[in-house]
Order: sequence, then C-alpha cells, then structure tokens
Amino acid sequence: MYIVVDERQSVTDHYVAGFGAEGVKAQGLAIGSMRGWLDAAPRIDVEAIDGFLIGDCADRASCTVAIRSLSRAPIIALNETRSLEQTLALFTAGIDDVVRKPVHVREIIARATAIRRRTGRGVEPAPAPDRAGRLKVYTDGRDPEIDGACLILPRRERHILEYLSKNRGRQVTKGQIFTAVYGDLDTSVEESVVEGHISKLRKKLRMRLGYDPIEAKRMAGYTFVG
Repeated sequence: MYIVVDERQSVTDHYVAGFGAEGVKAQGLAIGSMRGWLDAAPRIDVEAIDGFLIGDCADRASCTVAIRSLSRAPIIALNETRSLEQTLALFTAGIDDVVRKPVHVREIIARATAIRRRTGRGVEPAPAPDRAGRLKVYTDGRDPEIDGACLILPRRERHILEYLSKNRGRQVTKGQIFTAVYGDLDTSVEESVVEGHISKLRKKLRMRLGYDPIEAKRMAGYTFVG
C-alpha cells in the first residue's frame, strides 16, 4: 500500500485512483492525518507501507523526518516546478527521490522498487522460496509459482499471500492484513472478508503443495511458514 500526502484532496484522489487502476492500494491523507496515523498505528501496519508520495504540504522536511522515524519505506516527493534549491533541500531532509509532475503512478512504483533494491529495504521483487524450494512468491504483481507452474490467484488472494510472505515467520492479525491489502485506514476491519479470502487461498495452496504453508491461530492471526 502507498500513502499519498497532499493538502489538496483532488491531488490525493487523482493518485489514489491511479494506483487503483494498476491494482495497487493507496490511501490519501492530509499531513495532519498522516502524522496522527503514524503515531497511532501498530508498528507492523507502518511496516506494510510500500512507499510514501509527498505532494504539496506546509513542511515537507518535517513530514519526512516524522515518516523516517517510524518507517524505512521509500519517500518520493512531487515537485510542481523545477527548482534546484528545493530539490536539494528535499534530498537533505531525507527524501529518497524527487519527481516533477505530471508523473504516472507506474513510474512512481518503479522508482520505489528501485529504491528498495538499492538500499535493501523491504522485500525485493524476486522469488522467495519456501523450505523445499517449491513455492515462489513474487512482489511485483506476478502470480506465485508452485513447482515451476503458475498458480493463478484473484488479486485479493495474491496480495494477501504477498503480505504474509513479506512477514514470513511473523504472526499478523486480520486487522493488519485488512489494512495492508485494502488500504483503508478509516473503515472498521471486516474480519469475515479477510477470513474468506484466506480460507480460499489456503485451500488452493494445500491442493497444490500437499500441506498448508499458512498457520492459523484462533483469535490471534496468521503466520506464513513457507
């Protein structure tokens, strides 16, 4: 999920829609709301963020500092005019990249992926094999592979598997999965929706693997063990 920060709702709506068209969840926030969410959100929810897109706000430098204190996700700034001084100031503040509008969300996603690849942040867009090397989970939009054959999954199930794979060996709750996959920070968690998707996903994985790579604990959450 990507967080788009801008004081103009028309801008956040535009980019959220653009991410959605690419099958990527995004949430638009004003700077005040973003800081409030960062302060209140569980650590693992913040870690689930794939990148921050910072547009027009009062103090992008302090905004960057607030994000960086809690997240290692790529931070990309949007500039509306060409200004060397402004660009240098943003890099000095800790921004990872600066792009000039207009820019397509595909380029933003590609830049964020490149930043993670260079810095080793997060999971690379490369296969993560299970213990026997049979299951490969990708993070670049491709369906997973089992024994070299593609397992075609609905988008929600694929995103859930990607999120669980990113947190391999760590238990995550239904709420954390809902936030990461649906990108909705305001709506109450629909646990039954998450349960339904995971139930279908686990059944498909069991049928192909012969075992369940996702451990479930009642009232606790799920753990991807590969």
